[in-house]
Amino acid sequence: MIDLSVPLEHNASSEPLPAQIHYVDHAGEGLAQMQQFFGIQPEDLVYSEGQGWAVEQVQAITHTGTHVDAPYHYGATSAGQPARTIDDVPLEWCFAPGVVLDVRNVPAGEEITVAHLQAELERIDYTLQPLNIVMLRTGADKRIDSAAYFQQPGLGREGVLWLVEQGVRVIGIDAYTLDRPFANMVADYKKTGDGRHIWPAHFAGITAEYCQIEKLANLDQLPQPHGFYVSCLPIKIKAASAGWCRAVALVPFA
Repeated sequence: MIDLSVPLEHNASSEPLPAQIHYVDHAGEGLAQMQQFFGIQPEDLVYSEGQGWAVEQVQAITHTGTHVDAPYHYGATSAGQPARTIDDVPLEWCFAPGVVLDVRNVPAGEEITVAHLQAELERIDYTLQPLNIVMLRTGADKRIDSAAYFQQPGLGREGVLWLVEQGVRVIGIDAYTLDRPFANMVADYKKTGDGRHIWPAHFAGITAEYCQIEKLANLDQLPQPHGFYVSCLPIKIKAASAGWCRAVALVPFA
């Protein structure tokens, strides 16, 4: 089992809207809470020698840390139907054979094109199958604690639609976003005045239904580009646009 996730972290530098985590420890608030709930004194907690429990209070958007975006994140409709929220995403989409496409040759800020995807599939001698979970390896996860984390390539509309046409329903990336960096999209919009430069990969989900995993990690630890399963089951949050997940690759023994 290979962990493909990054942690949900307090004030993470890799998050424009970082999570806030309040840690309740055993000796302080944890003890006080147990005293309130049970009407006891510290000396009554014999097994723990007067210590209470530990609890964490998390304030975070659903798009923090490694997470799965539901079609509802992209728009109110998807493929002409009401867009699914994360609690309605089929579980079989999120536990399926995986394939890693190495796109580290695509420069930061540039689009990962259909030609890039096809060339990499040819290099690894693999034909996509329905429900494959496709994960794009950019190498950005190795820079997660620096500003350079946000320097990444990203998919465009054509790449997303082509993958969905092959039967793919979940696309992942080891970077902050599936699209190109915000700064590059904004620069192209200002240069051309064409709003189609903004969020094209995400907005492709309005046309064709798919989910995406953002902020993957450790794709370099996979011993082969396919021949393994990926579990990216999201937390079941009612009517939400995304859910945090512990993405894991299950690699069979040789």
